[in-house]
Amino acid sequence: MRKSAAILLLVLVLYWFTLSGYFDHTVLFVTGGLSVLAVVGLAARMNILDDETTPYFRFKSIGYFVWLFKEIVKANMAVVKAVLSPDMEISPSMFKVKMDHGTDLGRTTFANSITLTPGTISVEMEDGEILVHALLEEMTDLEGFKEMGVRSGKAVADPMNYVPKLAAKPKATKKRKGS
Repeated sequence: MRKSAAILLLVLVLYWFTLSGYFDHTVLFVTGGLSVLAVVGLAARMNILDDETTPYFRFKSIGYFVWLFKEIVKANMAVVKAVLSPDMEISPSMFKVKMDHGTDLGRTTFANSITLTPGTISVEMEDGEILVHALLEEMTDLEGFKEMGVRSGKAVADPMNYVPKLAAKPKATKKRKGS
């Protein structure tokens, strides 16, 4: 809990300094420091300081957000192309995507990643599935969502229930003569 409190304190201080830009006003500096301490104190008192609620940085997370940004740009281009075409080539559909995440953080990250991608939105989450609305037919590829699910789970260190299984090759059997 102390590690989580220290990380939260550091992140909030950096965030406050980034947004405020004031380093020479004593009143703002003191009130900003008190507000950060109050937030960390309240979080500790509510017993919500753990690995899921404390911001953390991992290289896998940064890599995932770079990958997600590229996917957002690609989806944005597809939506713009479809909407601006003279025929308005949209084909809205709803479908379900299976979630294999073991934690609420993993499920939420996956659902938010779907919603962040232009042309798709997570409508409902229940029974290990997400109901997704897609604007275009090409955005209903379940393999793409499976990849996003696995990547989002790894980004937040989610113990995924999904274990990719390789198809076993059939063993060659030799036929005996006379059988």
